[in-house]
Amino acid sequence: MVRFGGKMAGQLVSLGGNGAGQFLAAAAVALLLRLFSGPGPALMPDDESPDDEKNDAADDDSPDVGKVFPVTIRWSNITCSLSDKSSKSVRFLLNNVSGEAKPGRLLAIMGPSGSGKTTLLNVLAGQLMASPRLHLSGLLEVNGRPSSNRAYKLAYVRQEDLFFSQLTVRETLSLAAELQLPEIASVEERDEYVNNLLFKLGLASCADTNVGDAKVRGISGGEKKRLSLACELIASPSVIFSDEPTTGLDAFQAEKVMETLRQLAQDGHTVICSIHQPRGSVYGKFDDIVLLAEGALVYAGSAHDVPLTYFSKFGYRCPDHVNPAEFLADLISIDYSSAESVYSSRKRIDGLVESFSQQSSTILYATPLTRKEDSKKLSRKTGVKGKGKGSWWREFWLLLRRAWMQASRDGPTNKVRATMSIASAIIFGSVFWRMGKSQTSIQDRMGLLQVAAINTAMAALTKTVGVFPKERAIVDRERAKGSYALGPYLLSKLIAEIPVGAAFPLVFGAVLYPMSRLHPTFSRFGKFCGIVTAESFAASAMGLTVGAMVPTTEAAMAVGPSLMTVFIVFGGYYVNADNTPIIFRWIPNVSLIRWAFQGLCINEFRGLQFDHQSSIDVETGEQALERLSFGGRHIKDTVVAQSRILLFLYCTTYLLLEKNKPSYQRLEPPCREQIQSQVQLEPLDPDEVKQLQQLDPPPPKKDESNQQLESPPVEIRPFILEGL
Repeated sequence: MVRFGGKMAGQLVSLGGNGAGQFLAAAAVALLLRLFSGPGPALMPDDESPDDEKNDAADDDSPDVGKVFPVTIRWSNITCSLSDKSSKSVRFLLNNVSGEAKPGRLLAIMGPSGSGKTTLLNVLAGQLMASPRLHLSGLLEVNGRPSSNRAYKLAYVRQEDLFFSQLTVRETLSLAAELQLPEIASVEERDEYVNNLLFKLGLASCADTNVGDAKVRGISGGEKKRLSLACELIASPSVIFSDEPTTGLDAFQAEKVMETLRQLAQDGHTVICSIHQPRGSVYGKFDDIVLLAEGALVYAGSAHDVPLTYFSKFGYRCPDHVNPAEFLADLISIDYSSAESVYSSRKRIDGLVESFSQQSSTILYATPLTRKEDSKKLSRKTGVKGKGKGSWWREFWLLLRRAWMQASRDGPTNKVRATMSIASAIIFGSVFWRMGKSQTSIQDRMGLLQVAAINTAMAALTKTVGVFPKERAIVDRERAKGSYALGPYLLSKLIAEIPVGAAFPLVFGAVLYPMSRLHPTFSRFGKFCGIVTAESFAASAMGLTVGAMVPTTEAAMAVGPSLMTVFIVFGGYYVNADNTPIIFRWIPNVSLIRWAFQGLCINEFRGLQFDHQSSIDVETGEQALERLSFGGRHIKDTVVAQSRILLFLYCTTYLLLEKNKPSYQRLEPPCREQIQSQVQLEPLDPDEVKQLQQLDPPPPKKDESNQQLESPPVEIRPFILEGL
């Protein structure tokens, strides 16, 4: 394979050019051969050794598809700070937060906007984006052992539901199952597994409906959220994280989603979600809650009436017929209506935080802790194996099928592109209608060929930069789960888009060529279509590179056309190559507009005779090419140059995607002071919990309440809900 690759690279380089061009082509081909020649080594978690891997395989030879192993997560002294370089100040996103999540229970992280809910969820899931300005410390235990997020299978359902819009719900789940569960070789078993997921999450009625997007109507928002859960449940995760699962949903759909999470918790999963202000019926589904206010812990323990009883001891009673979630949200929120209200609400929250830190032994968890002797066994079973489950070529064929379905079924986009190709060809053909062979037709032909090159490149570029950044977000999530490698995805995408991408330049050329009466031979027409098609692929590759370089679609739409404008200026029509300043002479060599324009001009003018009346007139097409500094060039030069540009852009896209893949902040051990003051989570027996829930103490007097909560710098006053 290496000998064949070296021979192939040498043949490609020998097609034309030398120096930097040869080196660029050789490097690109060698990198492509390296990327697409094999799967590469499997990655192993940081906290496992090869011996542990062998022991795990011996303990569990048969895969437990659909089986959930219980996982208890305990965190303590979680502190996350963000430094500001300009003001040299530090803002705490989380400040000494502790808590626990257990299997079979639904834990909700609640708090006002900016309280640190999503930050805490990302820290627990190991999904906090890395930044040099962030500092993250604390302890995270899984089944009683300090561990990272790789020690168990997890699912993370984000706020944004991103899918391939042209696939049905069933196809989405089936492809995800094939990628994540290669051990299920039987089609019947896989279909049965997918059908069970569809019925379990209430998606059977819309199983054959396209997911849809903003352009094409598909399933509803609640169904998309449940589909996100279904895709994450394929690998039977032990822990499910969900960030704001009710965002953007109406009350009915929100309750259906939360009921699904509740059922998953009852099935043995450890479910942790962040939520802003749920309705009363949704609050009733929570088993445990964590209340945060400005990154500080106000309460952590059982839900329902237990936190109401806890806060009533300090004089904060929830009025009758009031949603407990609304009462708690108002209790820990800051009122910014006036300076006095800000001061009083901050004082109240500081007192609650201080009180909970002093009385943390009353954290009310009713379920027993995981036994220490079982933690090692469970941790070994739930450990995530090395990536690269399936073969490279198996992943490639699955991703090729998905990419082809997405590209071929995208009717609205394809119709718009076809319409624009035909319309622009008709307009240009009408402007340059049946050009003759007069002296003035020389300028017309050059202008038409330049416009054709610009139109083809811009159409392909804008389509790619408008779609790829969104698709990249999906791919980043799937790669983070270890579903597939980057090489199979990129190669499958390039191959799947060849038929669709080639159709529109061919339609454009088929309409424009006879209308403008360019060189009327079939071979010249074929070369014209081939050049614009190759240019279209090069522009699409440029769009992939731009989409891999910038984070959002808006940024890609700004960067892509700007770069293309530079290539247009140095495209060979506006600035002659011989007159280009020395410092800019490298730009025409990498301008896909220039190479396409050069190839089109050579194809059109070579062998053409023009009408002339004086000796200063242009008599042949070769003379016209000399004026453009294209004399002595061949169409082969254009093919070689466009091939080099394609290889360079594809390899650059791969390297950028590999470099810009998400990296997450590492959790560092807490400092000694934090460990000494660590909050001890001491669960109470169920009988004690029931006794405390039945406890309804009389409302304390104002002085007693202040004395009860008093700490040296803090004083708390009774909280009054306005309007009640």
